[in-house]
Parts: sequence; C-alpha cells; structure tokens
Amino acid sequence: MTAPDSGANPHELLRPRIAVPFLLVALIWGSTWFVITTQIAEVPVLWSVTWRFALATPAMFILAMLLRHPLAMPRAAHGLALAMGLFQFCGNYMFVYWAELHLTSGIVALLIGLMLVPNAILGRILLGEPITARFFTGSLVALCGIGMLLLNEAQLAPLDGNVPLGAGLALVAMLAASIANVIQAGKTGKLVPLPSLLAWAMLYGALIDAGLALAIEGRPVFPASQAYWFGTAWLAVVGSVVTFPIYYDLVRKLGAGRAAYNGVLVVVIAMVISTLFEGYRWTALSAGGAVLAMAGLIIALRARQVAREG
Repeated sequence: MTAPDSGANPHELLRPRIAVPFLLVALIWGSTWFVITTQIAEVPVLWSVTWRFALATPAMFILAMLLRHPLAMPRAAHGLALAMGLFQFCGNYMFVYWAELHLTSGIVALLIGLMLVPNAILGRILLGEPITARFFTGSLVALCGIGMLLLNEAQLAPLDGNVPLGAGLALVAMLAASIANVIQAGKTGKLVPLPSLLAWAMLYGALIDAGLALAIEGRPVFPASQAYWFGTAWLAVVGSVVTFPIYYDLVRKLGAGRAAYNGVLVVVIAMVISTLFEGYRWTALSAGGAVLAMAGLIIALRARQVAREG
C-alpha cells in the first residue's frame, strides 16, 4: 500500500495552473466556516442547508449552460450525481452545520482538514492512486496535533459532552465529503462535464435536504434577517458554485489525497477568522497542537503522490 516518495515533483503545487485555483478555493472556504455560524443561530440546521443548495442549484445549472455543457447525462452519471448529492450536499453539510453548534468554526475546519487521510485511502482503493511513506508520517503527526486541540477544547468548554459530540459530527462530515471527492473522479464522472454533474448532484442533494428537513424539523423556516440571506447567498454562490468545479478538478489533476491538502490553508484561514470574530483564545496546549497539526499536514503535502492517468 505504501511506496517510496517518487513520481511527480512535490512542488507542482507552485505552478500557476495549480497554485491559483488551490489558493482561491482555500481563501473562499476558509471564510465560509465562520459564515456558517451565522446560519445556525436562528434557523434549524436542515433548513439552512436546504436554503443553501436551493440557491446553489439553479446557479450551477446556469453556469453549466453558460459554459455550453449539455445537461443530459447517461443513467450511470445520474446515479453518481445522486450519490454525490447524498454524501456531499446533504450528509457532509448537515454534519458540518451540526458540529458548529458544539465547536468553534476553526476547530471544525481543522477536523475537516484531515480529509486528506480518507481521501488518500479511498483514492488508493477506488482509483489506484499511490500512498507514500511520508504521507503516513505526516498524517500521524497531524493526528497528534488534532488530539491536543480537542483536549484544549474539552478543558475550556462545559463538561456536558458537547465537545466529543461536535468532534464526532465533524468526522462524519469529513468522511461523507471524502467519499464524494473520490467517487466523482472515477470513470463515470469523467464521461460528463463537471459543471453538469455538479448541477444534478446539487439538485438531488437539495431535494434530499428538503425531504429530511420536512420530516425532522417540520414546516419551512424563513428568517426575516437580511444578513442571514446574504450569508446564504455567499455560501451558495461563492462557497459552492464557484469552488466545487475548481476543487473537484484539482482532485482529478492531483489525485484525491493531494487535493485534500487544500485543507492546510483552509485551516489556517479559518482559525484566524475564528480568533478575530468568535473570540477563540489560544493557550500553550492549543498553540502547540495547531503547530503540530500544521507540521504534519505540510509533511504530507510534500509527499510525492500523483493521480493515475486515464
């Protein structure tokens, strides 16, 4: 399963065609973690997720049409889109929003940043992408850092079980997103234009979200706050329609594991925003954990891992 560090130059990420979209996605997603906290204060999680993708879906269809991609897809591609909708645009976001009820946005971002681990493992199993020894070393170091951060959170938060619950919810969200990341990069996904596939996936995800919201939360909740709808529009259009075609393209170019290294920058940005706007307080334990986590992710980032051609 492991292999020596060989293959593509690890500094491939510095090339503009990779670095620019890589940085753009990180900057946008780094900001969305805090915006999500404004979405769960007055509206049930399931309805907030529903409104996000109810807005994102038509925007993604419009993008696909502007790019002159056909919207018609074979049955297998619709099956893939349904799976992506279930895992990415329903499961992932529901559990992320729920996690932010219990943990600061920066900590949730940090846990999601560990998606490079299941991405690489699933990429190996489903796509035949190699995993290097350096990747394992970096992952172990990062996991130690995450443990320190969560221990710090547990010490500062009330001992009501919310920290473990929040961490568990975030990890489920991470696994759901990882599954979607990898399956879209397979042969079926490559047969259709990515914006078209994403449009249908968002539609299926929004329908599942709405069904669950009706069944669990009851009648739709329409907040009167303009700030809420502005945040929803930002998450839908910029945080979803702009970023997902770029990020999924990176998954196909770099491989599932390396593309998830985007989480390194996302975590840094999200933690800074959490410090500025959520009052997150750094201690020696949390600072040490953050440094260790970043060091581990950077070690993994430098591992030579390439996507299988074809």
